[in-house]
Amino acid sequence: MNRTPLLLAALLAAPLAVDAQVVQTREHAVRIATVTEGLDRPWGLAFLPDGRMLVSERPGRLRVVGRDGRLDPVPVAGLPRIDAQGQGGLLDIALHPKYRDNGWIYWSYAQRDAAGDNGTEVARGRLGGGPGAWRMDNVEVIFRMAPKSSGGLHFGSRLVFDREGLLYVTLGDRGEMARAQKLDDHAGKILRLTDDGRPAPGNPFLGDPKARPEIFALGNRNVQGAALSPSTGVLWAHEHGPQGGDELNVIKAGFNYGWPVITYGVNYVTGTKIGEGTGKPGMAQPVKYWVPSPAL
Repeated sequence: MNRTPLLLAALLAAPLAVDAQVVQTREHAVRIATVTEGLDRPWGLAFLPDGRMLVSERPGRLRVVGRDGRLDPVPVAGLPRIDAQGQGGLLDIALHPKYRDNGWIYWSYAQRDAAGDNGTEVARGRLGGGPGAWRMDNVEVIFRMAPKSSGGLHFGSRLVFDREGLLYVTLGDRGEMARAQKLDDHAGKILRLTDDGRPAPGNPFLGDPKARPEIFALGNRNVQGAALSPSTGVLWAHEHGPQGGDELNVIKAGFNYGWPVITYGVNYVTGTKIGEGTGKPGMAQPVKYWVPSPAL
């Protein structure tokens, strides 16, 4: 079992209360500090109001880290069954913007159905219990990806609430690249939901009977990072390209980000071309792309 320290990075302008290593990259100086250890493939984290952290481990465990950095040895109980195979498992974790009032915590994860197919789901619950006996109460699944498939690749997934309390969910193409361009398929999309999992009002394809109403943007390979700009409230996302072609994008309603029709990456091993090139009318260009790829 791989036991990984949890590292937090911040630009030098941001203060840290712990000793940190300073790393000079080509564009920024960054402080990196170890805040806890003993985690197995940590994937997402959320800070509770009292300073504790909830940290997801991809093999399927949700952990609580105290303000002093001590990892509770007992995982949080009560989560739905999680399919931790391939790139799947327990993924992101996020608090409702009104957490202090309603206590809702959201998480994304891979789940396998009775037919043997799997896909990304989103659930929510309320944290109960205490040290050594934390549990999720009032658990409800609010979203299930459709269609599911048998592969083990590209589940996404990040969860981001916007200023109106709507929830963005990023979903990978499941390793089946053509799905990212299909509006009747959740794969390779960024979704926008209400806090109880319904399609958000104003979504760009709500009036299209052939489209999934949850879709906000399409043409994404595997978005595994997303955040709102603190100054504008606009959603930014970064995604894995194939061999090369990692991208940073500003996400806008109804925009098509091109995968796999356009990309700055190439096929693994062979290095052969994917799609039609690096640009096409009607498809958005990234704010920044990387060749070679750092696997963002």
